[in-house]
Amino acid sequence: MNRFAHRGLLTLCLLTVGIGQAIAHSTDEHAGHDMSAKSASSESAQVKFADVTLVDQNGKSVSLEKDLVSNKIVVMSFIYTSCTTVCPVVSSIMGKVQQQLGARVGKEVQLVSISIDPQRDDAKRLNEYARTFQKGPGWSWLTGSPQSVNETLKGLGSFSGDFKSHQPLILVGDGNSRHWTRYYGFTDPKVLSQQVEKLSGDRNVHAKHTAIAMEQQP
Repeated sequence: MNRFAHRGLLTLCLLTVGIGQAIAHSTDEHAGHDMSAKSASSESAQVKFADVTLVDQNGKSVSLEKDLVSNKIVVMSFIYTSCTTVCPVVSSIMGKVQQQLGARVGKEVQLVSISIDPQRDDAKRLNEYARTFQKGPGWSWLTGSPQSVNETLKGLGSFSGDFKSHQPLILVGDGNSRHWTRYYGFTDPKVLSQQVEKLSGDRNVHAKHTAIAMEQQP
């Protein structure tokens, strides 16, 4: 074997080893991601909104419940910007929901993405990350102090001691109700949009019944 062939073989071996190590690192770092992303499932859930202040991608202080959730139908995800596996997929799913719902996002519907890595994800970093996925108004990307974010995540049932192993999760619910649905794994955007439509329809029915009841009062 001449020296050029030997050098080529050595380079190929090093590349193979390097790729193998990178895959192993990625699999280990996102073990929780890989396991839960295999299949999508959902369950009904009750949520609680912590009385804390968070910060959106524009650096504005916000109350999740009062400023973003109240009176809105909400689709909410949990991500961190340095994640290169599952989080971009989840954010892409949210982006497709935004496209499917169109102009209703920012009016009747609010999208929210909360960083689970607040120590690194400041407003500027979230703003840069959001540009890849957000195509229009009505989508808030939130961070804050570790304590405020952790309290928020605990109330929403999405807290994980190791943020790198968090499960892919999207919450859909009516801000006027404590009853929400948790969607685990890679949920079809159409399923999420259909749930929004259902909640919107339920609102209309409730409003109609309320109006009829008021008319019947003496």
